[in-house]
Amino acid sequence: IPKQTTLKDLTLLKKALTDLSITWDTEVKQIKGYKNQTSFANLVISQNNNYDIGFSWNGFEYQLVADLQFWQQPWSVELFLDKVTQRYAYHSIVSATSKQGFKTIEEVNLEDNSIHLTLQRWTD
Repeated sequence: IPKQTTLKDLTLLKKALTDLSITWDTEVKQIKGYKNQTSFANLVISQNNNYDIGFSWNGFEYQLVADLQFWQQPWSVELFLDKVTQRYAYHSIVSATSKQGFKTIEEVNLEDNSIHLTLQRWTD
């Protein structure tokens, strides 16, 4: 069973968005969501139509806040979340393994859009 990645680390989320060339801001701001309901977002992605999207901390993880009727990103919502989650997982793995002394020696992007990482750790 594949483990679902949860977005719990704001620094890793920022890195993931930056990897995807998505401009973000961490000024806490109210975002209009479904049916003009507003909620505070900890990370905001501006859109040209003034219906910004963002990620909001719910006490457990960061979740996407958006009015999907006004979605203006280059990918569908599902593909956007898939791409963000993949880059987040990548940075999470690289960060956790580097703390254990591993270094990335090879990274291959495969045809199925998965990433094959080869890590190495020297022991004394």
